[in-house]
Amino acid sequence: MHSVPITSAAPTTTASVAAQMERKMFGAHPPPPTRTIGLLDKLPPARRQPSGSSSDEEEEDSKKVEMLPDSSRSSRRPPSIKVHSYSESYVHVPSYTGTVVTAGSIVAVSSSHHLKIYDLSQSDSPIHDLDSRGMGMEAKTKDYKITSLAFRSVERDAERGSYLWLGTKDGHLVELDVRAGLVTGMKLAIHSHAVTHMFRHGNQMVTLDETGKVLIFTPDTPGVDPGLSATQPRVVRIAEKQEFAKILGGKLWTSTRDPNGPAAGNTSRGPLIRVYDIFVPGGAGRSILPTEHLGAVTSGTVLQSQPGKVFLGHEGGNVSIWALMTEDGVPACQEVIKVSVSDVLCLEGVNDRLWAGGRKGNIAAYDVAQRPWVTTNNWQAHQKLPVLSLAVDTWSIEKLGRLVVYSAGRDEKLRFWDGLLGVDWINQELLKQETKYSSFRGLNVLVVSWNLDSAKPDALAGTADNVNFLQDALTSIDSPDIIAFGLQELIDLESRKMAAKSVLLGGKSRATDGAISQRVTTSYKKWYDKLILAVRLAMPPDTPYTVIHTENLVGLFSCIFVKDTQRNSIRDVALTTVKRGMGGRYGNKGGIIARMVIDDSSICFINCHLAAGQHHVRQRNADLAAFLEEELFPESHDLAPYVNGGDGTLVMDHEIVFLSGDMNYRIDLRRDAVVGDIQKGDYSRLIAQDQLLKEIKNNRGFRLRTFMEGPLTFPPTYKYDRRSDEYDSSEKRRVPAWCDRVLWRSRDPSRIEQLHYRRYEANVSDHRPISSAFRMTVKSISPERREPVKAEITALWAQKEVTLLEAAYQFYLSQRMV
Repeated sequence: MHSVPITSAAPTTTASVAAQMERKMFGAHPPPPTRTIGLLDKLPPARRQPSGSSSDEEEEDSKKVEMLPDSSRSSRRPPSIKVHSYSESYVHVPSYTGTVVTAGSIVAVSSSHHLKIYDLSQSDSPIHDLDSRGMGMEAKTKDYKITSLAFRSVERDAERGSYLWLGTKDGHLVELDVRAGLVTGMKLAIHSHAVTHMFRHGNQMVTLDETGKVLIFTPDTPGVDPGLSATQPRVVRIAEKQEFAKILGGKLWTSTRDPNGPAAGNTSRGPLIRVYDIFVPGGAGRSILPTEHLGAVTSGTVLQSQPGKVFLGHEGGNVSIWALMTEDGVPACQEVIKVSVSDVLCLEGVNDRLWAGGRKGNIAAYDVAQRPWVTTNNWQAHQKLPVLSLAVDTWSIEKLGRLVVYSAGRDEKLRFWDGLLGVDWINQELLKQETKYSSFRGLNVLVVSWNLDSAKPDALAGTADNVNFLQDALTSIDSPDIIAFGLQELIDLESRKMAAKSVLLGGKSRATDGAISQRVTTSYKKWYDKLILAVRLAMPPDTPYTVIHTENLVGLFSCIFVKDTQRNSIRDVALTTVKRGMGGRYGNKGGIIARMVIDDSSICFINCHLAAGQHHVRQRNADLAAFLEEELFPESHDLAPYVNGGDGTLVMDHEIVFLSGDMNYRIDLRRDAVVGDIQKGDYSRLIAQDQLLKEIKNNRGFRLRTFMEGPLTFPPTYKYDRRSDEYDSSEKRRVPAWCDRVLWRSRDPSRIEQLHYRRYEANVSDHRPISSAFRMTVKSISPERREPVKAEITALWAQKEVTLLEAAYQFYLSQRMV
């Protein structure tokens, strides 16, 4: 405990004040503050002891990761859609200066004073490439820049997507017949400043400029189109310089960023959001605030499955949810959900999913009906560059017979997506009938994990538990087909000369060819030779094994054996390492991750050593998130063995994952209480306070919530005095804990059966070794049997899609979006 000097409280004297004034000043800074604690006063809380394993920045990052929706089973398959005769891949949308709108096969792209019109049913080249001279405007304005686009409302279905409105920097409005490429109407300088936004709302058109002038074009006669030349607009005034504006729930929602920004000390609940009832003459605007301070509003949408709400996307990665049906009729913020560690750049409600585009080129789809939210889809849409716009083409339902979503990114590409995510539905149904086109067989798997505390192989001597450890572990299961050894702290991580100079920093002991020091290499080789010999002695002579994976990372060592009779069934082998120590710069903490495909099942093994320290739960959680959510492996061209639309680059793309190692999760109890329960053989209270199990149970964003672990029926494996059965008797007297664990995850839980989960009594380290054995079922897919099953499911989807399209159309009709 941190000691605090205690003195008797006494009146301040002139002498004491003078003494304080004489204390030395450092530059312009006053001396550090002092605190006087009176007798019998309550002591301040003890300072948390620093561990040196993680920084404050890592702590903050790990907090953010914990708050995000569960993405452990999200599909990474892009929901691409092919509805046009020609691809959109040749449509160029200049980043930041470009604007794009679509209506069925018609695509309009503006940039500066250029406008290109595409008809993807005819060609992937523009059918019109227009500038000021092409529109016949050279006599009416010197120059102009297109700042907004929208397809005009029309009454006749056949003419939808035929008329395009353009707003310009000088406040002009222009109407264009995209079929002929001719101007059919214009109103010069009807806005005195740049037209920033343009909306279609039922049979009306709405335009907004940067000074807050809103023009509402409503046909005088029912059944007549709001043609630009023939329709006189009604003027509404709102606040100026609105960065965000969109018609949601029949009202105009606007927002501008908080002028004070998200600086420290800013306690306002910004950003300020204003909602205007512009379609009711004389309707007033109302200012509303979220329940907490958020970043600027970037986007907004409504959702078919929750029509009484508005969803707003914010910088900082939040989505605020607003109820429309309130007692006073003023929208009220109900909830704020954190969905990303970076900004939500665009947001769109599509069917029953909320789609969001981010800075790294990904589009994520969230199931907002579940609590916590679940990320059902998350795919790379724009080459890891920001997604700048995301919108539903509401006219695509009647024009193309599909619900099309389009996005544009800083990669300057236009992409079309299936708003109903039909491919995912088909594949999920296909997996449910996997037994119709696959055959299955069982394999035995043995996973052994041990933190060696730098013990050498020859230390396994003396007691029978030491001498027989490897033999006992290897024979704990009958004839394993795969044996995965995961060792941690094979070298002394606390030795500065060994770990920091030779390995972490690659100092003078590093050879000129870049190889690590001979001493370190020898340490790994001794254990490698020991394991090979142990397998050879433990297994029958007529059952040879081959090492298919071996790798080391600053104390971590993985060695995976496969029975020779299984070698011909294995392919797509890959191996990688992840450094997590010191902010990901060093490998004193991290993981070795190996994968293989057996028949048509993908298997992944993780050997890890996570952040140490009693209180560093969040850093350990962040270490696991790095293993599970970063692209680690090369892309596989054979996608059949992988799950969730993955290509094998992520750990979570694999059908079966085994995770083992020194995970360093502790027990949140006092040492004496833990030791007492261990001596009594009562683990129930210890299990209830085990940090790993508590995270799985209570932390909605924990990345191991879909993993499983067998019952903890053995005593905690950490921390022992070497060559002893006594828990840590050093000055630190660490609390015993189950630091060493084996967990697993399977797409189909029935395909993994745990046969044992146990520890061993080898005592040459401060950890006890553990092992777990499994019966694993792998599959072989028959393409000939799979095709008719898929065809049947595809036909069922075609029927379901018709129903979903009709429901979507009725929703957009109610929102006056078609």
